[in-house]
Amino acid sequence: MAKIQIGTVVTWQAAVGAMALFVLQACGTEDAGTDSVAEDVQPVAAVQAAVAGPGLTIDADSFLCLGDMTAVRHFFVDNLLGNLDETVVVAESTDGGVYPPGSVVQLVPTEAMVKHGPGYNAATRDWEFFELDVSAEGSSIRNRGFVDVINKFGGNCFGCHIKAEPKYDLICELEHGCDPIPVTREMIAGIQVADPRCSIESGVE
Repeated sequence: MAKIQIGTVVTWQAAVGAMALFVLQACGTEDAGTDSVAEDVQPVAAVQAAVAGPGLTIDADSFLCLGDMTAVRHFFVDNLLGNLDETVVVAESTDGGVYPPGSVVQLVPTEAMVKHGPGYNAATRDWEFFELDVSAEGSSIRNRGFVDVINKFGGNCFGCHIKAEPKYDLICELEHGCDPIPVTREMIAGIQVADPRCSIESGVE
């Protein structure tokens, strides 16, 4: 189980402020580049639970403390269908790859991507974006959808991730083609370690 270690304890309130900077300067508001794919969007209500495809049900309980996920470099992955090994193989590849259905990818506690089966939504390459509220009691889904999800800081999730080179399957990292974010790895680690859902037992320090 992955452990996150940083030198300074960060409160969740401070982490939320850092995430606001992260989103507003990196992604801005709604991206005009999403207009060309708007007709491909499947409308999805911002509900707390929904059957999201054969064998894949996504609700608030699908999203874990980051320390209970698998760390790959500076982000975290899981697989809701149990195919974690294949998800990790793609995540660890420096040459990209297509994530298997059920894959969950998170950089910070309040945002997540979940991969549906092939053909579920062509515009987002079958990824669904989630904006979460997190607390010591767990997760709740604030918003979910495809090209039109705007997080609580005004950033369009798809507008950021569509800029990744195609071989990286909409996943943004350094040199993947996405816009740079105005925060350091240490700041991101501070946001991660402040995940209020995590306990000592989860392995987050």
